[in-house]
Amino acid sequence: MSDSITFSGDQKLKLTQLVNEGMQVMREVETLNEGLRDTVKAVAEELQIKPSILNKAIKVAHKADFTREQQDHQLLEDILSTVGHTL
Repeated sequence: MSDSITFSGDQKLKLTQLVNEGMQVMREVETLNEGLRDTVKAVAEELQIKPSILNKAIKVAHKADFTREQQDHQLLEDILSTVGHTL
C-alpha cells in the first residue's frame, strides 16, 4: 500500500478550487453537448441526413482535418475495390 500524502492548507485550497471549477466546466460541457446533439438531430431530420454524418462534418471541420479524411476515404475505396466490393 502506498503512503498517503498530506496537503498543506494552501494546497488543500488550491485542490478544492480546482476540483470545484473542473466539475463546473464538465457540467457546462455536458449541457453544451446535449444542446448540440438536439440541434444536430433537428437539422438532420429537416434535411433528411443522418445525424452521424453531420456530427462527423462538425468534427472534421473543428479539427481542420479534411485532407486526412479524404485520404482515409480514398484508401477505403481502394481496399473495397481491391476485394471486389465497389462503392
